[in-house]
Amino acid sequence: MDQSIRRGSRGVRLATRRAFAIATALAGSVALSLALAQSPVPGVLQPAGMTHAVASLEASGVQIYVCRRDAANQLTWTFLAPQADLYDASGRLVVRHGAGPSWEALDGSRITGKLLQHAANPDDSAAIPMLLLSSTNAGGPGLLSTVHYVQRLATHGGAAPAQACVHEGEEGRSPYLAEYVFLE
Repeated sequence: MDQSIRRGSRGVRLATRRAFAIATALAGSVALSLALAQSPVPGVLQPAGMTHAVASLEASGVQIYVCRRDAANQLTWTFLAPQADLYDASGRLVVRHGAGPSWEALDGSRITGKLLQHAANPDDSAAIPMLLLSSTNAGGPGLLSTVHYVQRLATHGGAAPAQACVHEGEEGRSPYLAEYVFLE
């Protein structure tokens, strides 16, 4: 990503989308049309009861897959973990997302998630699904310490690699974008 780009409210989104477009083109994927407007949140991804948004962050990262044998002894891509950086509206890195799934804010607060619901992105049928996860505080006071739910919305990319896996244990990475909303 061009370091001369100053991350502003739109700057990080545009720079992230440019980096994503370059990454998908290099991976041989079809270029994705990334709309700036977010679709409404599907009802299935709305948690029960009243909630308050703690943060809404833009994510840029990869979904990591590993080549494993399935029940029929065929090699196939199997999801391993996400790896993403989450930015606020000013373009400041706020949270890192990784295996578990887990989210760790730069202030030291940390949560882990458990899948409750999923839904396809109606604007990008080839993207990883949008999600609703319950969360558990995994340590530290701060931004994430009161979060009870995480929504992964407006997903683009991230599906298993298109090329077949041929060596057990090999790793494939698929770039993705999403919006994460942390609710208490």
